[in-house]
Parts: sequence; structure tokens; C-alpha cells
Amino acid sequence: MSRFRKVLALVPLLLGVLATPAPAAPATFTHPGVLVSRPQLDFAKAKVNAGAQPWKAAYDQARASSYASLSRTPKPRAVVECGSYSNPNYGCTDEREDAIAAYTDALIWYITGDARYAQKAIALMDAWSAVITSHTNSNAPLQTGWAGSSWPRAAEIIKYTYPSWPNSGRFATMLRNVYLNKVINGSNSNGNWELSMMEAAVGISVFLEDRTSYDKAVTRYRNRVAAYVYLSSDGALPKTVPGSGLTSRDQIVNYWQGQSTFVDGLTQETCRDFTHTGYGIAAIADVAETLRIQGEDVYGTDIGTRLRQALGFQSKYQLGTAAPSWLCGGRLNLGLGPVTEVGFNALNTRMGIAMTNTQTLTERQRPAGSNNLFVAWQTLTHAANPA
Repeated sequence: MSRFRKVLALVPLLLGVLATPAPAAPATFTHPGVLVSRPQLDFAKAKVNAGAQPWKAAYDQARASSYASLSRTPKPRAVVECGSYSNPNYGCTDEREDAIAAYTDALIWYITGDARYAQKAIALMDAWSAVITSHTNSNAPLQTGWAGSSWPRAAEIIKYTYPSWPNSGRFATMLRNVYLNKVINGSNSNGNWELSMMEAAVGISVFLEDRTSYDKAVTRYRNRVAAYVYLSSDGALPKTVPGSGLTSRDQIVNYWQGQSTFVDGLTQETCRDFTHTGYGIAAIADVAETLRIQGEDVYGTDIGTRLRQALGFQSKYQLGTAAPSWLCGGRLNLGLGPVTEVGFNALNTRMGIAMTNTQTLTERQRPAGSNNLFVAWQTLTHAANPA
């Protein structure tokens, strides 16, 4: 290798830029296989039917929620317009909540065998697939990611466990043309945006059995996870993603909300607030779970290490530990949300890793409900679930 080529090869490393090789999509996709698998659903069903806790309480919470109402009227719009912080909000809340409702109904159908819930999930999905054409305004990519994360969870359960869904092809077309096209190329905004967008892209790719989009989404996900959660092995500065434009220390520090001291588990948005950080952590875990179901277990890689450190770091302070002066100026804006079950189950239940702070917070928050955006009923589906 020439000296010039050696220098070029070092440039990405010097800048902390990631260039993860594209993964291989599974030769055959597993269904249902977005966030929850059939064995996981069977485990939850058995626990609920036996009246075991915390699953029965989690099921009761979902069943009693407005999302499970059989009288729910879907509110589809041709164009969903979402500005910053959903202002304006033309269909934003309606879309997200109808998608969560479809997933809620699908779960209840599987656990109970009550066909009314499968039919309600189908009615919600059909209503939107018949109408929606696009998302607009500044929050459109994020909105598409949030709703696009919930829709394929519901669709996977219904398509592969309920005998009839005549309009499933139209729903698939909606996912490809309205959602996948909007999220697949990612975002250089705060990291929770791209992570949620990649959760949608991966889930939709599984439902569509689109190996090309799956590979593209997983590659972008891997790069963003490594740039979102810091590990000391990253060096003096956090990683950045290709195309971010972050090439100096000052730019990176500014992007990390002014935080200049980096420790294991700190995230790019920790010093913004724990709520948005929770969105990012949830998406990291959700995608990792879908990848595992599809045959690629990333929990044993640096993704699992970053997830474990992020959960532990944020849980420690969410539980009440005072922030030191070097962390976010000694002031934290808490509110992590119901986002710990999936990662904790994967790392603790299945891998046997002790996670004291994460365990305390997870058990304290049970049964974990919904954040009304894209997280829902994870105590029901993932608490101590070995499947």
C-alpha cells in the first residue's frame, strides 16, 4: 500500500467516522418478526393465562387502555403535517395512536384468540392504507419513524397469525411508498431521530421482505448507535457518522449539548433531556431485538455494550443520584420513560449480565405502558422473556 493510500485509510479513524460494512439480510425472514416473535408471544400468552405477574397486570393495563377500545374510530388523513414538537399537529397524534392501537389489538388478539381484536387492528390499518399519501413539515421524518415503527409490529402479528386480511397488499404498498421512502436515508438531526427512523425502516423491510432496504437500514443503525452512546474505547471524542459534517472537537461538543467530558454510557442527548435520550435507547433496543429474531444477535457486540452502558448510566440518575458538576453542568432533565424492558431482558434474562440500576428502575416502573409515540406494553412482551 502506498503512503498516500495509508493516509487516506486513516482519515476516517482520525475523525472518528464510522464505516461499518453492510450486514447480510437473512436468506429467509422470520414472521412474526418485528420486535416480538411467535415464541415470545407464546410465552406472554401463557403467563397472562396463568395469571402470573407482572404479565397479567401488564395485559390488564393494555386491555383497559383507550388503545384497546373496540369502538375506536380511526382518523386517517391524506397528508399528515407535523411541525416542530408537533406544532402544527394535523393528524400527528391520530396517526401515532392509531398505529399503537393496531399493535395493541394485535397483541390482545394473539393472547386471547378473540377475533374482534384482530378485526379491529385490520380496520385501523385498512383505514390508513386507503387514505394516507405523505408526511410534511419539519417533523415529518420523525413522525414517519414513530408511526412507521408501530405499524409493522401490528401487521406482522395479524398477517402471520390471523387467517384473513384481504388488504394486506395495499398496506404493504403504503409502508413502502409513504413510510420507507421517508426514513430509509436517515437524518443528521439529533440521534433519536435517525434511530427511530431506522427502527421503522428495519421493521418495514422485514414485513416487505426487502433485503436491500434491510441491509441499508441496519448499516445506518449500526453507525448511529456507535455515534449515539459513548464508550471509553472510542477515544477522546465520540464517534460521528458518515456525512454528519462534524469534523472538529468544538462541533462535536456542541452536538453533544455542550458536554465536553465523555464517560461510558453518556449519550448524545443526555444533556438535552432524558426523555429524548429514552427515545434513542428504546429504538436501539427495539432494532437489536428485531435483528435477533431475524438471526443476527448483536447483543454480544459493541451494540450490546453500548446499550448496557446507556441503560445503566441513565437509570442511575433517573433513580435519584445527584449529577456531578462535570455532567450537564450538574443539572439533569429527567423523564426516561418506559424504555428499559427490551434491553434489560436481552442482557439480563437471556445473557445473565447483572444490571443493578437498570433492574431497579425497570422493576419500579412495571407494568411499563406506552409513551404514546412508539413504545408500548414492553412488560407484557419482554419482561423476563427467555424466548
